[in-house]
Amino acid sequence: MHVPPPSHHPSIIRPPISITTSAASHMPAPACSLLGASLHDILSRLKAQPHLYPTIDVSYSPTQPLVAPVILNLPANGFRLRFDGPDQRLRLIEILDFGKTQLSYKNIDLVKLSEDTTTTAGAPSQHGPVFRHVYNRLMGPTFAGEYLSPDRSSGNQNGLYVLSYPGIAFTFPLQHSAWSSDADFVSLLSSTAAAPAKSLAIFNGASWHEARKDLFTRPSPHPRSLALSMKGKEFQPDEIELAVIFGGGVVNLCRRSSSPFQIVLGETTPQDLVAELGPPDAIYRKNDHRLSIHKSRRREPRGSHGSYGASPAKSEDFLDTDYSSAHTTTDDSDVEEDTDQRDDDPSQSTAKCFYNYFHHGFDIFISYPSGPSPQFPNANAPGHLTTTNKAVDRLVATKVILHGNVPGSYPFNRHRRSQWIIDPETSGTGASNILDSETSFTTLSKELRNVWKGKYGSSHAEKATQNAIVLDRDWGDSPGSSYEVLEGWEDGEQTQKRGSLAHEGSGSGTTQIFGFPGMLFEVLKNDV
Repeated sequence: MHVPPPSHHPSIIRPPISITTSAASHMPAPACSLLGASLHDILSRLKAQPHLYPTIDVSYSPTQPLVAPVILNLPANGFRLRFDGPDQRLRLIEILDFGKTQLSYKNIDLVKLSEDTTTTAGAPSQHGPVFRHVYNRLMGPTFAGEYLSPDRSSGNQNGLYVLSYPGIAFTFPLQHSAWSSDADFVSLLSSTAAAPAKSLAIFNGASWHEARKDLFTRPSPHPRSLALSMKGKEFQPDEIELAVIFGGGVVNLCRRSSSPFQIVLGETTPQDLVAELGPPDAIYRKNDHRLSIHKSRRREPRGSHGSYGASPAKSEDFLDTDYSSAHTTTDDSDVEEDTDQRDDDPSQSTAKCFYNYFHHGFDIFISYPSGPSPQFPNANAPGHLTTTNKAVDRLVATKVILHGNVPGSYPFNRHRRSQWIIDPETSGTGASNILDSETSFTTLSKELRNVWKGKYGSSHAEKATQNAIVLDRDWGDSPGSSYEVLEGWEDGEQTQKRGSLAHEGSGSGTTQIFGFPGMLFEVLKNDV
């Protein structure tokens, strides 16, 4: 499907179409409420009901997983879902087999499901609605649609006529020999030259012709979380739209409806997090010790770190990157050693933990503050962004881990995708060089090296920004904490484009960790 360059027009009309799987007719869901939902939310709900959705095929671009759309195909249910790459929000619902999914509009069925489930290989189990049923009983009159001529090389004698309503489009096969641009489309589609609808598209927009111009980029009227879309009595915290990184341990979480929430590392308390973000989905206590060897190997005299307080590959930071991504229950095991002397007291050591916010797309590490985070050197941060680390004797947020939810990566779909941007004013990168979650790491690394050039304590420390620790999560007994250091790095061509979720993550657990002052980046082989 070709999508022209985007333009920005708000969605105005949405159809009250209800989608119900034939195996669970007691659970109808308005299709319009699904549009805009996050890939993480939709996929998690589908996987939680394997008896209803036995097969889920995920298609994505292995070279541009954050640019090209992500597609969920459910052949046993007869429909397909398309999500945009950068924000991973549902943009298009396609009904491909009307016999496997119950559809209704204003309590009127689009088709009556047949009890005979025997089908020819490659053919739909049941035909879709005829034009008369759509035009006279369901939707009513509409404007003329679009006719697509058949590909002559394929030998197909039927073209396709796309009939659009606000938010809905039906595709009818039409004999090419009967087509005439001067003919009345109602007469054409009512004749024997037209077949029943072969597919149905549900989208945000006034018509398919208008919506496809910016299908994957237009602002969505619905939140990413289905829990927020549904009207319930329980309070749901506002969802996070964007994380703005200011440096100096300050991260602004921009929210959909309410004002931003500012996290100041070393000051923001667990109580602040629960009040603003809601209780965490899970709490995980660190228990992986296998990288502690790097702590002693990389420890340097304090005078060698320069005026900004830390080398780019600060050893402690390598130990707390992503331990929590695979855990959904609290683990009361001991935490690993740290340089802070408080770890000698077991009662204080076990208090450290990760707050896992899977639905927000990030984790927050709770511990005792160990020192201020470095500011960006090329710009003066505003006064309200200056950290003071007053909370010396209480637990506070000390690290924020933003998850990319990259298709094909090992931790795919454990968190919602979290979009972020490094504030150009405080970082000194300039507005012309936007550094965000969609920027390739090659570009990101080049810009950050320029920002910190000459600001390290030694040339050795500055050169270390081009080195990386290589991790493989496929090894070990737990997905999230199986961090292993490899002696070499072998490039391999990633060829996976489509796969069953039963095998997700296999062979895709090798990543690289790069460090800059106050920040770490986990990078896949495709530079994201």
